[in-house]
Amino acid sequence: MPATPAWPPKSAPRLFVEDELGSGRTVAVEGNQANYLARVMRVGEGDTVILCDDLTGEWATRVVQVDKRRVELEVGQHLRPREPVPDFWLCPALLKKDRFDLVLEKATELGVARIAPVVTRRCVADKLNTERADTIVTEAAEQCARTALPEIAPVAKLDALLRDWPQDRHLFFADEDGGEPAADAFCYGEGPAALLVGPEGGFDDAERAAIRAHPASVAISLGPRILRGETAAIAGTAVWMAEAGDWLDEE
Repeated sequence: MPATPAWPPKSAPRLFVEDELGSGRTVAVEGNQANYLARVMRVGEGDTVILCDDLTGEWATRVVQVDKRRVELEVGQHLRPREPVPDFWLCPALLKKDRFDLVLEKATELGVARIAPVVTRRCVADKLNTERADTIVTEAAEQCARTALPEIAPVAKLDALLRDWPQDRHLFFADEDGGEPAADAFCYGEGPAALLVGPEGGFDDAERAAIRAHPASVAISLGPRILRGETAAIAGTAVWMAEAGDWLDEE
């Protein structure tokens, strides 16, 4: 007797939608998402598509109708609730577009709750295309089966970030001049946390002094080598997830 195939199939397309989902509801997907389903994934009536709404979690839906620019789906089984996200913010200095795109993508995959871009004196960029950033994090979340999208905060200058910093949140500062080993600092730093990473060329002396003087700041080291901005952001986030985040085995 042939084995019963897994349902929903692992190969089913996966998309985030703005509408709140619920069993029995009909959802219309239009524009680029419809083109992706109809022309790239070649879905047909009766096929399964996995939808997430960043509110209720993940649902299996059935394709009801397919047109060139519109796909209608009927919501069926609730597969997973919206995942709990570690209370961790990544505060990366803005980089060149392709390098910052990588930071957005990998921070999403690693489970960051909030990405707060920072402008420093040595940044080569001072603006962020928010529509592009939203697209990058959404596609990354779809790819890695995440059910919660990270928040992208408005771009802030470093002095404003420090001035408005929440009193109860650790601000781990990746300092090229050294600090406590990251794994040790993260392991003992309980509660809400964030990682601040500088641009290519690092923070200047005045910025470094201001960060170190902040009461929430904890200077950390990411090893003996000088890392690129995107490497430091990704590596630091990975270490935090391993020491204090959702990579821990709690069983």
